[in-house]
This record gives sequence, structure tokens and C-alpha cells, in this order.
Amino acid sequence: MLNFQTYRTPMDAPWIVFIHGAGGAISTWKYQTEAFKPFFNLLLLDLRDHGLSKDIDPAFPSYNFDIVCDDILEVIDHLQIERSHFISLSLGSAILQRLDQMRPDLIDKMVMAGGIFRATLKMRILVNASHLLNRFLPYRYIYALFSLIILPKKNHEKSRRLYRQQAKRLTQAEYMKWVGLYGEFFQVLDEYFHRQLKKLSLVVMGAEDHVFFKAARRFVDKQEKATLVVIEKCGHICNIEQWQRFNAEALRFLRGEGTAVAGVF
Repeated sequence: MLNFQTYRTPMDAPWIVFIHGAGGAISTWKYQTEAFKPFFNLLLLDLRDHGLSKDIDPAFPSYNFDIVCDDILEVIDHLQIERSHFISLSLGSAILQRLDQMRPDLIDKMVMAGGIFRATLKMRILVNASHLLNRFLPYRYIYALFSLIILPKKNHEKSRRLYRQQAKRLTQAEYMKWVGLYGEFFQVLDEYFHRQLKKLSLVVMGAEDHVFFKAARRFVDKQEKATLVVIEKCGHICNIEQWQRFNAEALRFLRGEGTAVAGVF
């Protein structure tokens, strides 16, 4: 089973399940734990091969979205969680939408930080370049290069450093299995881009997220139940770089303290 941590309130509080992105770990959410645990039961997971989730059975030569989601659902069912809010980061937004397809009754509200919603030209170039570089470079050099491309500014340094530290836990063999996920990635994103969300959803993006921001805006414009909040002077990993603003917006949304208002902050 995946490595996981739970924080439980003494009250009959709702659950939140946190899903990190590729190369991440439970520590991705270190700025959220203290802020959210007074109000919710929390479940934080290391995805397969990430963090402390090593040697998960059954083993697979490569991964797809169903394998990743089945891992998460195994933990949720083990804990007998019948319904939960979900918070995702980056690639976790695509994983969350697949979970919503597989188990719609499980999911209450959704918060997607730095969400990936469309296979844009810039993103296709990055992914294809990564495939090419896999032939010549160890994945850690690729992670370092791409973290600089996705998070290029000085104010992105904290999230860029954490991203690189977390990625060091992946071995080359594990990384290559996750590369298999991108075999269906573009098709999955195109499908989800045109899918109407049936759950109240909050999309939080950094205004300086130059790879994923425009697609997120277009995605939310098509949705009746989604609201976009944009954080100024912030890059892709907005829950770390501007964690105070992210926590305030996500908590207000999840606690039902008025409807989230779209805007730039």
C-alpha cells in the first residue's frame, strides 16, 4: 500500500485527500497541514515510487492513470473514507479528474492548484524534449533543467528547490515507469478539457505559471461549477510559493464561507 499520513480531528469533520504532482511527495503539503487540520481530517499520500512509497505490489513495467488511481483508492477504502474533498497539485489535477470518473460518489469539492488542463504547444515541446533527453541524461539532470524552465524566476526558488529535493527519491528505473504515463497523457488532457465538472471546483493558478496558466483560464471559462483564482507574482507551485494566499482561498472555499470569487490577488 502507498505510504500515507492521516491527521484526525476529534470532531466528525469532513476529509480532505491531498494528491501531489509528478516528482512530489507528502512534504509538498507542508504549508497546508497545520492550516487545514483544525477543520478537517487529512489524508496525505506518497504516490507510487514517490517519497516513501517504494516497492508497491503489484509491480508494473510502466504506469497509466488507472494504476495510479487504484493505488489511491486502496488507501481510501482501507481507511473507510466514504466521501472527501480533494486538493491536487499539477499533474494531480489529471489524476483527480480520473478519480472523479471512477468514483464520483467519493468526491465532494475539488481544489486544483497549478492544474494541467490542456496539451498546449509549449507543453508538448517540453514533454517531447524530455523523451529525447531520456536517451542521454539521467533523469535528475532532466528534472533540474525542467524545474528551471517551469519555475524560472527568483521568487520561484523555494518551490524549485523543494521540487528538486523530492525528485531525488525517484530512481532512474522508477522515473522511466512514470514516463509511460505520458503515453496516454495528451489524449487524457484533451478529453478532460471538454468534460463538464459536476462538482464545485476551485482552480488556483500563479500568474507567472507561463506553461499552464492560459489553458487553465480557458478550461474554467467553459465550466459552470469551477472558479479561477489567480495569485500575482507566483509561479506553478502556488501552494508553496504563496501558501498564505492559497490556504486562505482554499479554506474559504472548502468550508463554504461564501462562494469563491474569481479574481487576481
